Amino acid sequence: MVAESVPGPTPVRVVLADDEPLLRAGLRTVLEAAGTVQVVGQAGDGAGMLAAVEEHRPDVVLVDVQMPGLDGLSALRVLCGRPGAPPAAVLTTFDLDDYVLDALRIGVQGFLLKDAEPDALVRAVLDLAAGGAVLDPRITARLLPRLVARSPPPMPARPNDLTLREQQVLRRLAAGDSNAAIGCRLGLAEATVKKYVSALLIKLGAENRVQAALLAQGWGVG
Repeated sequence: MVAESVPGPTPVRVVLADDEPLLRAGLRTVLEAAGTVQVVGQAGDGAGMLAAVEEHRPDVVLVDVQMPGLDGLSALRVLCGRPGAPPAAVLTTFDLDDYVLDALRIGVQGFLLKDAEPDALVRAVLDLAAGGAVLDPRITARLLPRLVARSPPPMPARPNDLTLREQQVLRRLAAGDSNAAIGCRLGLAEATVKKYVSALLIKLGAENRVQAALLAQGWGVG
């Protein structure tokens, strides 16, 4: 009797936008190597990315900022303004441009370096699909001072008025965990986690969970 094969988990579907074809090809190879990610659409500019998202309905979008025509930042502004938009992360080089920080305000869920280790890149995509925030550790040190300079938090030092549970949730935000993952770790319902996250964003003066994670990392929370 031949045993039936058990299907594996459905791969996370990704749209990848970068104006360098060779880089796109390399990233696709890296992402699809483990079988947990599938690149379903590619684009060389922002307009192409928006069209690919509309056509393929991906789980995650990875976008270079500097692209011809409609640049990545402008395209992300359109994408993140759409109801039910998939999570998006900026793909960038180590030398961050000033305007890359604007992507954080638009609503992107992560910042990734193009030379990230393959395993780290795949893990970041999986985390994004699960609702997490992803920040390459090498980016944090450069991005945090710009965030603080342009949008100072209401507390100049590590917050000391958070409840124990809020501190626990903040640690998991700093680690990039999704609400579901935080709930599993802390034994909380996902809806309860959402309430804690919302309260934290208000207390920290952060616009989204990525900003909260950056501030937490800058305060040494983790």
